Amino acid sequence: MAKKHKRKLNKRGIILFLIIIIIIISICMFIFIKPNNKEEEKDLMINLYNQELTEANKLQEEYDLNLNITYEYNDEIEKDHIISQSIKEGTKLNKQDTLDIVVSLGKLDKEKLANDNINELGKVPIMMYHGIVNTDDNEYTGGNVDKDGYNRTANAFRQDLEFYYEKGYRMVKLKDYIAGKIDTEYGKSPIILTFDDGLENNIKVTGLDKEGNIIIDENSAVGILENFKKEHPDMNVTATFFVNGGMFNQPEYNEKILKWLVENGYDVGNHTQNHLDIKESSSEQVQKEIAFVYDELEKYIPNQYVNIIALPFGSPYVKTNENYQYVLNTTYNNKTYETVGALRVGWEPEVSPFSKDFDPTFLKRCRAYDNNGQEFDIEMVFNMLETTKYISDGNVNTIVTSEDNQDQINESLTQEIIYY
Repeated sequence: MAKKHKRKLNKRGIILFLIIIIIIISICMFIFIKPNNKEEEKDLMINLYNQELTEANKLQEEYDLNLNITYEYNDEIEKDHIISQSIKEGTKLNKQDTLDIVVSLGKLDKEKLANDNINELGKVPIMMYHGIVNTDDNEYTGGNVDKDGYNRTANAFRQDLEFYYEKGYRMVKLKDYIAGKIDTEYGKSPIILTFDDGLENNIKVTGLDKEGNIIIDENSAVGILENFKKEHPDMNVTATFFVNGGMFNQPEYNEKILKWLVENGYDVGNHTQNHLDIKESSSEQVQKEIAFVYDELEKYIPNQYVNIIALPFGSPYVKTNENYQYVLNTTYNNKTYETVGALRVGWEPEVSPFSKDFDPTFLKRCRAYDNNGQEFDIEMVFNMLETTKYISDGNVNTIVTSEDNQDQINESLTQEIIYY
């Protein structure tokens, strides 16, 4: 009997021991495995529907997301709240994922649009600069360095930028204007900056830092633009530089300059190899000079330059010139380049990209110079724009204008058109 009782005790002891082991294992699983589940849950996409835009911004910062935002009017969702998201709730988030969201502009209020003079069929100034010279010692009008005002002093250029900003203009890329992708904020107006000739003072390099990066003279055009960018982050600072064969005339730095520009939000286009007067040249010479610059850009910044030409001297002055076809379609050494836009040496603001009169292959520009309010100088141009300028609704997917402008709009547009 004693032996039988002892066997029962041993059996109970074994069972008790196993129970204790199971409890210990369960506790360990709770301690060590549960947090991992929480960690996994932490990396799952949340539901952003009807959340404030700041919630998406937090995710962007935490996961280094590529956040793309589009806006649309919505009668149900409050302004600046999220309507939809591309990554479904519960999906695992990875670093640098792309998240597309649609954000509400609130209810469509046509009365407000009218009161705020929103007009996306208004005119857009494409400002034409050449050199930016670090001097205040000049005998010409205002900030002009030369008689015709093609070159500005550094301080005059700084004042120009402040003037544009205070007047409610915000920079857009020339290529986006041509493509009809104007993302200027509500109530503000787009402006485009261009520089011809690829002059050294456009982006003067004073040396390299310890990491081999270019050091840019703060009194050159780009140096001034970069400082302005820091002071006015909402200006969306950018510009398009049109270069000749010498690029920026700093052979030891040209490749680094070109790469730096496209990596920092600027664009580079074509101004022919030797500043060619296209009207006075042979068709072969025209194509050779245009192809040379495209070839150089393709070598240093492949697929990152813009297929846009600034016409030297504004020549030819009419599209019916026999050489104009070669501006837009260039073939040389068995290579063909298609050009999507061409800039004239202009005088007045250009029409909206949504206008039926818009022609990206023959765009007018405004000369950025001083002439006492005469001959389409800065003062005259912006006085003209007070009643004719493009004023944005803040949404790249809609075009807003008055019903009075219905006969001016391009009927083949894909965006939603809203009249008030």
